[in-house]
This record gives sequence, C-alpha cells and structure tokens, in this order.
Amino acid sequence: MNRNVLIWGAVLGVIAIILGAFAAHGLKPHLSIENLQTFETGVKYQMYHALFLLFLGSLPVASEKVKRICFYLTLFGVVFFSGSIYLLATNSLTSYDFNVLGPVTPVGGSLMISAWIVLLISFFKLKKK
Repeated sequence: MNRNVLIWGAVLGVIAIILGAFAAHGLKPHLSIENLQTFETGVKYQMYHALFLLFLGSLPVASEKVKRICFYLTLFGVVFFSGSIYLLATNSLTSYDFNVLGPVTPVGGSLMISAWIVLLISFFKLKKK
C-alpha cells in the first residue's frame, strides 16, 4: 500500500505542476482573472493532497487500513474537487456546459476532509508511550 500511496502522491504532484504551468502560460490569455484564480485553487488543493499522500505513505504509525481509506478518499476527492474545478474554470473555452458538475466539487472537498479526519482519529487511537 505504501508504494501505491507514494506513487500516486508523486503522480498528483507532477500533474499539479504541469497544470499550474499550463494555467499560467497557456490559459492566462483565454480566461478571466476570476476563472484563472479558480483553476489555480484546483491546482493548489491537488498539490496539497499530493503532499498529503507522500506524507501518508511515509508514515510508520498509521495502519494499512487507515492508509487505504485515506488513500481512496484523497484520490477520489482530488478527482472530484480539482477535476470539477478545472472543468468549471475552463467552461467558457468549450462548447459543453460543465456547470452541471457544480455539485461534484463539494463532494470532492468532503472526501478530502474525510481523509484528514480518518487520519486524525487514528492518531487519537495511538497508545501513549
């Protein structure tokens, strides 16, 4: 599990950097300042959670079960949250109306929050030394 968590953390990090550079250089002339900032919010949260996965995969005190739960909550959370934000922010560049995805964004955010809560609960369950 640690290997998968670390690999996906690195993959999400690489993609976040690529998308951030793409937004700064490729999308800047085509999006409003507001939509560009929205896109960058998706990039930031993706990067935060890429780092979270790298931390999680390196954490010796978390059980495999906790790591697995946090991994899937984080992965789906990033896809729903950041993915929907990317599509909503670039909605004006396509002929498809991605506004239908608006309700997906808070679901993704809730999944990412849940991953942090699961990890926090596991820390409270650790025995004091």
